[in-house]
Amino acid sequence: MPTTAGWLYLFAGTVLFFFWAYGIASFVRDTRRTYVPAIRRYLALRRENQEAAEEREAREEAERQLY
Repeated sequence: MPTTAGWLYLFAGTVLFFFWAYGIASFVRDTRRTYVPAIRRYLALRRENQEAAEEREAREEAERQLY
């Protein structure tokens, strides 16, 4: 049978494990809700800018060929 110090050690380990697991779960949840959408928006904006630049270049090339 564990002594009082042993029970205290087991209890403290359990409490610390709970907060450790909660911290990991919170980090994953925050990552999914905050960082992933921000990265997706950034990539979509970058893709739109790249497509607009390609269209602009094609239009300028067509204008150059007309003259």
